[in-house]
Amino acid sequence: MIGEAMKRRVVITGMGAITPIGNSVDEFWAGVRQQKVGIDFITRFDASDYKAKLAAEVKNFDAKNYMDFKMAKRMETFSQYAVAAAGEAIADAGLDMADEDAYMAGTSVSSGIGSLDAMEREHKKLLEKGPSRINPLLVPLMITNMAAGNVAIAFGLKGKSLNVVTACASGTNAVGEGYRSIQSGEADIMVSGGTESAVTPIGIGGFAALTALSASTDPKRASIPFDRDRSGFVMGEGAGILVFEELEHAKKRGAHIYAEITGYGCSNDAFHITSPAEDGSGAARAMTNAMNEAGVRPADIDYINAHGTSTHHNDLFETRAIKLAFGEDAYGVKISSTKSMVGHMLGAAGAVECIACVKTIQDGYIHPNVGLENTEDELDLDYVKGKGIESDVTYVMSNSLGFGGHNASIILKKYEA
Repeated sequence: MIGEAMKRRVVITGMGAITPIGNSVDEFWAGVRQQKVGIDFITRFDASDYKAKLAAEVKNFDAKNYMDFKMAKRMETFSQYAVAAAGEAIADAGLDMADEDAYMAGTSVSSGIGSLDAMEREHKKLLEKGPSRINPLLVPLMITNMAAGNVAIAFGLKGKSLNVVTACASGTNAVGEGYRSIQSGEADIMVSGGTESAVTPIGIGGFAALTALSASTDPKRASIPFDRDRSGFVMGEGAGILVFEELEHAKKRGAHIYAEITGYGCSNDAFHITSPAEDGSGAARAMTNAMNEAGVRPADIDYINAHGTSTHHNDLFETRAIKLAFGEDAYGVKISSTKSMVGHMLGAAGAVECIACVKTIQDGYIHPNVGLENTEDELDLDYVKGKGIESDVTYVMSNSLGFGGHNASIILKKYEA
């Protein structure tokens, strides 16, 4: 743990998003408030023979609207999403890198998978035309760290650069490590978040073979976290990027401050490669660690943006984890999952959900679990359903739980000077 004397306050000054319900933060949040569901039948390939036929795809995205054509050609889609969202976030923050020490401005951008599309495309060439026809840029196109690398290159960010890969927890870990890098003095600015584009034959086929994906053909009843009829998650895609700054640095340049990040906690279940710990103990510890760092009690948390994937195991075990971490206060906190609208964006999920949490604080609006009708047995907490809730929100928690037992929680706070 960083000594108290070394800790620096970290605030959020810019945000950018590419999502299945909108290709900017404003469009995304308007979609959330309208309870827009970005799930439909897969268009990227013929999924008629696949168990899972639905996905939450990004719509109307053209990389040339966000970057130079030559630059775009040297990136796979997941990197394009990251650069596009980072451009919005940096512009939103009003950052001019000409005025900054580039070596104190870093990147922490995750991707859980990288480019399956590039791997599939070049593997087909290998089988049909031989190894001499493989694209020389295959490796730098597909590897997960290229999102962080391309964001750094595009915006001249020469500081600490991270690519966190913890499966479905990647986005929250990337956000948390960006926060930690500023807190410890390694950077003044961290462009942080996650990106993913895995709606491909092997991506959908692989998760479906694992029986993790919903086989529903009703877009409105496919991703229904905490509902008794939930049957698996729906693959999503996109990117969420936030600009984090050390508080005094942000104030000195007159930046608009959206919120403050005050806690970050992690753990591992050390239990199973895909299933969370059944008693929720690992995820509970991540939540407790985050609350301890933020100096808050469970009763102080107004809202939890849950991992809430709509799988039977996750929603049950995450509920148990919340009860374990919050005790009786678990019954007084509002809970919802953004995945009910955008599906599971894998390595981008935690970052996009962090943006949703910032907007929740900013607008005083807690979105519902869209599509939630009836819960069951142990699922007896305050899962928001029906209409959203207009309420003053001071502290929010966001959870992400990943394959391999990875757990990450962050706490955001309404900014007070």
